[in-house]
Amino acid sequence: MSTEVLVILDKVKAGLKKRGTRTIAGLGRTFRQLDSFDGNRKVDGQEFYVGLTECGVDITQAEASALLTFFDKDGDGHVNFDEFLVGIRGQLNAKRQAIVDKAFLKFDKDGSGKIDRNDLHGVYDVSMHPKFQNGEMTEEEIFDEFLGNFGDRNGDGMIDKPEWDEYYAAISSNIDNDDHFVLLMRNAWKLD
Repeated sequence: MSTEVLVILDKVKAGLKKRGTRTIAGLGRTFRQLDSFDGNRKVDGQEFYVGLTECGVDITQAEASALLTFFDKDGDGHVNFDEFLVGIRGQLNAKRQAIVDKAFLKFDKDGSGKIDRNDLHGVYDVSMHPKFQNGEMTEEEIFDEFLGNFGDRNGDGMIDKPEWDEYYAAISSNIDNDDHFVLLMRNAWKLD
């Protein structure tokens, strides 16, 4: 990361911090509203700049453009705001990482370090899924869809630990309170 981008990122973080801890969630909401037209969870340069300024960040168009270029991983002129929020908030802290690890271990029944269809049997019950009930999808297709929602980037039908962590870092970036995040994880995956 270049020094210029680090300075701009620090400026954005300081601007958000001045407005309080709820601003990270507010930033996520602002970006979701700006993205409401196509729902691709990305914003272009102008939307990015507007989103930051609406959240009280004192930033120039050039600084916003430099930051967008840094976060634009695929070079399409857009920033994925989950990745941006992770960049602002940072990776999972120890408390959040512990519960995310616990959930991963619950799914990774064979201890392979990856979650695949076989690991989902007995952990994820598809019997109440509407598309299973009406015969539109098989159990295996529902498992594949489930895994796809967790960011199976290489399409291998498995979620490895880095993919799992990245998914939950994005979710986490929208939840300001550690205890609330832990509670959501416990309830969602029936963890003790």
